[in-house]
Amino acid sequence: MSVEDVTPVTDAPDDRFPEPTPDPLIVLSDVQKHFGDLHVLRDIELTVHKGEVVVVLGPSGSGKSTLCRAINRLEPIDEGQITLDGEPLPLEGKALARLRADVGMVFQSFNLFAHKTILENITLGPIKVKKVKPAQAKEQAMALLERVGVANQADKLPAQLSGGQQQRVAIARALAMQPKAILFDEPTSALDPEMVNEVLDVMVALAKEGMTMIVVTHEMGFARKAADRVIFMSDGQIVEEADPESFFTNPQSDRAKDFLGKILTH
Repeated sequence: MSVEDVTPVTDAPDDRFPEPTPDPLIVLSDVQKHFGDLHVLRDIELTVHKGEVVVVLGPSGSGKSTLCRAINRLEPIDEGQITLDGEPLPLEGKALARLRADVGMVFQSFNLFAHKTILENITLGPIKVKKVKPAQAKEQAMALLERVGVANQADKLPAQLSGGQQQRVAIARALAMQPKAILFDEPTSALDPEMVNEVLDVMVALAKEGMTMIVVTHEMGFARKAADRVIFMSDGQIVEEADPESFFTNPQSDRAKDFLGKILTH
Protein backbone atom coordinates (compact mmCIF):
# COMPACT_ATOMS: atom_id res chain seq x y z
CA MET A 1 0.00 0.00 0.00
CA SER A 2 1.58 3.28 -1.09
CA VAL A 3 0.87 6.86 -0.14
CA GLU A 4 3.09 8.41 -2.76
CA ASP A 5 0.03 10.03 -4.36
CA VAL A 6 -0.94 11.84 -1.16
CA THR A 7 -0.73 15.61 -1.58
CA PRO A 8 2.52 16.69 0.09
CA VAL A 9 2.68 19.48 2.61
CA THR A 10 5.13 22.15 1.52
CA ASP A 11 8.54 21.59 3.08
CA ALA A 12 9.92 24.28 5.33
CA PRO A 13 13.65 25.05 5.11
CA ASP A 14 14.39 23.19 8.37
CA ASP A 15 12.80 19.76 8.19
CA ARG A 16 13.56 18.66 11.75
CA PHE A 17 10.83 18.17 14.31
CA PRO A 18 11.52 18.26 18.05
CA GLU A 19 11.10 15.08 20.08
CA PRO A 20 8.16 15.08 22.51
CA THR A 21 9.07 15.14 26.20
CA PRO A 22 8.27 12.17 28.47
CA ASP A 23 5.95 14.44 30.50
CA PRO A 24 2.21 13.70 30.09
CA LEU A 25 0.12 16.78 29.34
CA ILE A 26 -3.34 15.40 28.45
CA VAL A 27 -4.46 12.06 29.90
CA LEU A 28 -7.79 10.33 29.19
CA SER A 29 -8.62 7.36 31.41
CA ASP A 30 -11.58 5.03 30.76
CA VAL A 31 -13.55 7.82 29.07
CA GLN A 32 -17.14 7.00 28.08
CA LYS A 33 -19.59 9.24 26.24
CA HIS A 34 -23.13 8.58 25.00
CA PHE A 35 -25.50 10.54 22.81
CA GLY A 36 -28.74 8.87 23.87
CA ASP A 37 -28.38 5.19 22.99
CA LEU A 38 -25.31 5.86 20.84
CA HIS A 39 -22.02 5.01 22.58
CA VAL A 40 -19.74 7.56 20.88
CA LEU A 41 -16.62 7.21 23.04
CA ARG A 42 -15.84 3.73 24.38
CA ASP A 43 -13.13 2.92 26.93
CA ILE A 44 -10.82 5.69 25.72
CA GLU A 45 -7.28 5.50 27.12
CA LEU A 46 -4.93 8.11 25.70
CA THR A 47 -1.87 9.99 26.94
CA VAL A 48 -0.51 12.94 24.98
CA HIS A 49 2.93 14.17 26.01
CA LYS A 50 4.20 17.72 26.01
CA GLY A 51 5.39 18.66 22.54
CA GLU A 52 3.70 15.67 20.90
CA VAL A 53 1.67 15.91 17.69
CA VAL A 54 -1.09 13.28 17.66
CA VAL A 55 -3.17 12.90 14.50
CA VAL A 56 -6.58 11.25 14.91
CA LEU A 57 -7.87 9.40 11.85
CA GLY A 58 -10.97 7.35 11.20
CA PRO A 59 -14.20 7.17 9.21
CA SER A 60 -17.04 9.64 9.72
CA GLY A 61 -18.96 8.97 12.92
CA SER A 62 -16.04 7.22 14.61
CA GLY A 63 -15.91 9.67 17.54
CA LYS A 64 -12.92 11.78 16.47
CA SER A 65 -14.54 15.21 16.86
CA THR A 66 -16.30 14.19 20.07
CA LEU A 67 -12.91 13.17 21.49
CA CYS A 68 -11.52 16.61 20.66
CA ARG A 69 -14.51 18.41 22.14
CA ALA A 70 -14.39 16.32 25.32
CA ILE A 71 -10.80 17.39 25.97
CA ASN A 72 -11.89 21.03 25.86
CA ARG A 73 -15.07 20.21 27.82
CA LEU A 74 -17.28 21.39 24.98
CA GLU A 75 -18.81 17.93 25.41
CA PRO A 76 -19.19 16.52 28.95
CA ILE A 77 -18.19 12.89 29.43
CA ASP A 78 -20.36 10.28 31.19
CA GLU A 79 -17.58 8.29 32.87
CA GLY A 80 -13.83 8.30 33.27
CA GLN A 81 -11.42 11.15 33.77
CA ILE A 82 -9.52 13.67 31.66
CA THR A 83 -6.58 15.55 33.17
CA LEU A 84 -4.55 18.48 31.87
CA ASP A 85 -1.07 18.84 33.35
CA GLY A 86 -2.08 16.54 36.20
CA GLU A 87 -5.28 18.41 37.08
CA PRO A 88 -8.80 17.03 36.38
CA LEU A 89 -10.80 19.12 33.93
CA PRO A 90 -12.96 21.66 35.79
CA LEU A 91 -16.72 21.46 35.34
CA GLU A 92 -17.66 25.13 35.18
CA GLY A 93 -16.90 28.72 36.14
CA LYS A 94 -13.58 30.55 36.04
CA ALA A 95 -11.57 27.34 36.23
CA LEU A 96 -13.23 26.14 33.03
CA ALA A 97 -12.46 29.47 31.33
CA ARG A 98 -8.81 29.02 32.32
CA LEU A 99 -8.84 25.50 30.86
CA ARG A 100 -10.16 26.86 27.57
CA ALA A 101 -7.31 29.38 27.62
CA ASP A 102 -4.78 26.59 28.22
CA VAL A 103 -6.22 24.30 25.52
CA GLY A 104 -6.83 26.19 22.29
CA MET A 105 -9.33 24.94 19.72
CA VAL A 106 -9.42 25.44 15.97
CA PHE A 107 -12.74 24.43 14.43
CA GLN A 108 -13.75 23.23 10.98
CA SER A 109 -15.86 26.36 10.44
CA PHE A 110 -13.41 28.97 11.81
CA ASN A 111 -15.88 30.32 14.45
CA LEU A 112 -14.60 33.89 14.19
CA PHE A 113 -16.77 36.74 15.45
CA ALA A 114 -18.32 38.05 12.23
CA HIS A 115 -18.93 41.61 13.50
CA LYS A 116 -15.40 42.12 14.84
CA THR A 117 -12.27 42.89 12.85
CA ILE A 118 -9.52 40.32 12.52
CA LEU A 119 -7.44 42.23 15.06
CA GLU A 120 -10.36 42.41 17.50
CA ASN A 121 -10.97 38.67 17.12
CA ILE A 122 -7.44 37.99 18.32
CA THR A 123 -7.19 40.58 21.11
CA LEU A 124 -10.57 39.81 22.70
CA GLY A 125 -9.49 36.66 24.59
CA PRO A 126 -6.21 38.01 26.01
CA ILE A 127 -7.92 41.25 27.15
CA LYS A 128 -11.06 39.66 28.63
CA VAL A 129 -9.69 36.38 30.02
CA LYS A 130 -6.02 37.06 30.69
CA LYS A 131 -6.43 40.78 31.51
CA VAL A 132 -3.69 41.79 29.07
CA LYS A 133 -3.56 45.54 28.48
CA PRO A 134 -5.10 46.49 25.10
CA ALA A 135 -1.90 48.01 23.69
CA GLN A 136 0.11 44.90 24.57
CA ALA A 137 -2.63 42.61 23.26
CA LYS A 138 -2.65 44.51 19.95
CA GLU A 139 1.15 44.27 19.63
CA GLN A 140 1.08 40.53 20.31
CA ALA A 141 -1.84 40.04 17.92
CA MET A 142 -0.06 41.82 15.08
CA ALA A 143 3.01 39.64 15.64
CA LEU A 144 0.83 36.51 15.44
CA LEU A 145 -0.95 37.74 12.31
CA GLU A 146 2.47 38.33 10.77
CA ARG A 147 3.49 34.83 11.77
CA VAL A 148 0.49 33.24 9.99
CA GLY A 149 0.81 35.53 6.97
CA VAL A 150 -2.27 37.76 7.25
CA ALA A 151 -1.04 40.90 9.06
CA ASN A 152 -2.24 43.01 6.11
CA GLN A 153 -5.82 41.89 6.82
CA ALA A 154 -5.96 43.10 10.44
CA ASP A 155 -8.64 45.77 9.94
CA LYS A 156 -10.96 43.64 7.79
CA LEU A 157 -13.98 41.62 8.88
CA PRO A 158 -13.83 37.82 8.58
CA ALA A 159 -16.24 37.75 5.63
CA GLN A 160 -13.74 39.80 3.61
CA LEU A 161 -11.11 37.05 3.89
CA SER A 162 -10.79 33.73 2.07
CA GLY A 163 -11.47 30.53 3.97
CA GLY A 164 -7.76 29.77 4.21
CA GLN A 165 -7.05 33.24 5.60
CA GLN A 166 -9.87 32.92 8.13
CA GLN A 167 -8.53 29.58 9.36
CA ARG A 168 -5.04 31.05 9.75
CA VAL A 169 -6.62 33.85 11.81
CA ALA A 170 -8.35 31.19 13.93
CA ILE A 171 -4.96 29.57 14.59
CA ALA A 172 -3.50 32.96 15.53
CA ARG A 173 -6.46 33.51 17.88
CA ALA A 174 -5.74 30.19 19.62
CA LEU A 175 -2.04 31.07 19.91
CA ALA A 176 -2.85 34.48 21.41
CA MET A 177 -3.93 32.73 24.62
CA GLN A 178 -0.47 31.11 24.90
CA PRO A 179 -2.01 27.65 25.25
CA LYS A 180 -0.34 24.51 26.52
CA ALA A 181 -1.94 22.57 23.64
CA ILE A 182 -4.11 23.19 20.60
CA LEU A 183 -6.89 20.92 19.36
CA PHE A 184 -7.66 20.99 15.63
CA ASP A 185 -11.04 19.58 14.59
CA GLU A 186 -10.83 18.94 10.82
CA PRO A 187 -9.33 22.41 10.24
CA THR A 188 -9.09 22.08 6.45
CA SER A 189 -12.28 20.18 5.58
CA ALA A 190 -14.31 23.34 4.85
CA LEU A 191 -11.62 24.82 2.61
CA ASP A 192 -11.25 24.82 -1.16
CA PRO A 193 -8.39 22.49 -2.16
CA GLU A 194 -6.04 25.33 -3.13
CA MET A 195 -6.33 26.81 0.38
CA VAL A 196 -5.56 23.62 2.29
CA ASN A 197 -1.77 23.77 2.14
CA GLU A 198 -1.59 27.38 3.35
CA VAL A 199 -3.25 26.24 6.60
CA LEU A 200 -1.27 22.99 6.85
CA ASP A 201 1.98 24.91 6.43
CA VAL A 202 1.15 26.98 9.52
CA MET A 203 0.37 23.78 11.44
CA VAL A 204 3.62 22.14 10.34
CA ALA A 205 5.51 25.23 11.55
CA LEU A 206 3.78 24.93 14.94
CA ALA A 207 4.76 21.25 15.15
CA LYS A 208 8.38 22.23 14.48
CA GLU A 209 8.19 24.77 17.30
CA GLY A 210 7.15 22.01 19.72
CA MET A 211 3.48 22.90 20.18
CA THR A 212 1.43 20.05 21.66
CA MET A 213 -1.28 19.31 19.10
CA ILE A 214 -4.17 16.88 18.67
CA VAL A 215 -5.32 17.03 15.06
CA VAL A 216 -8.46 15.41 13.68
CA THR A 217 -7.94 15.40 9.93
CA HIS A 218 -8.20 13.51 6.65
CA GLU A 219 -4.95 15.09 5.40
CA MET A 220 -2.69 12.06 5.12
CA GLY A 221 0.27 14.11 3.91
CA PHE A 222 0.19 16.16 7.11
CA ALA A 223 -0.15 13.00 9.22
CA ARG A 224 2.91 11.44 7.59
CA LYS A 225 4.96 14.60 7.82
CA ALA A 226 4.16 16.12 11.19
CA ALA A 227 2.64 13.47 13.48
CA ASP A 228 4.60 11.76 16.21
CA ARG A 229 1.75 9.29 16.55
CA VAL A 230 -1.36 8.33 14.60
CA ILE A 231 -4.52 7.27 16.46
CA PHE A 232 -7.09 5.37 14.41
CA MET A 233 -10.68 5.38 15.69
CA SER A 234 -13.70 3.37 14.65
CA ASP A 235 -17.10 3.04 16.34
CA GLY A 236 -16.04 5.21 19.26
CA GLN A 237 -12.94 3.18 20.08
CA ILE A 238 -9.22 3.64 19.58
CA VAL A 239 -8.55 0.63 17.38
CA GLU A 240 -4.90 1.24 16.61
CA GLU A 241 -2.07 3.64 17.38
CA ALA A 242 1.41 3.75 15.89
CA ASP A 243 4.03 6.04 14.44
CA PRO A 244 2.97 7.35 11.00
CA GLU A 245 5.34 5.20 8.97
CA SER A 246 4.19 1.99 10.66
CA PHE A 247 0.52 2.92 10.41
CA PHE A 248 0.56 3.84 6.73
CA THR A 249 2.80 1.03 5.52
CA ASN A 250 1.66 -1.77 7.81
CA PRO A 251 -1.72 -1.18 9.50
CA GLN A 252 -2.56 -3.97 11.93
CA SER A 253 -6.36 -3.96 12.09
CA ASP A 254 -8.77 -4.85 9.30
CA ARG A 255 -10.69 -1.61 9.93
CA ALA A 256 -7.57 0.50 9.45
CA LYS A 257 -6.61 -1.45 6.30
CA ASP A 258 -10.10 -0.91 4.88
CA PHE A 259 -10.02 2.81 5.75
CA LEU A 260 -6.61 3.37 4.17
CA GLY A 261 -7.58 1.36 1.12
CA LYS A 262 -10.54 3.65 0.49
CA ILE A 263 -8.69 6.89 1.28
CA LEU A 264 -5.52 6.20 -0.67
CA THR A 265 -7.04 4.83 -3.86
CA HIS A 266 -9.21 7.88 -4.56
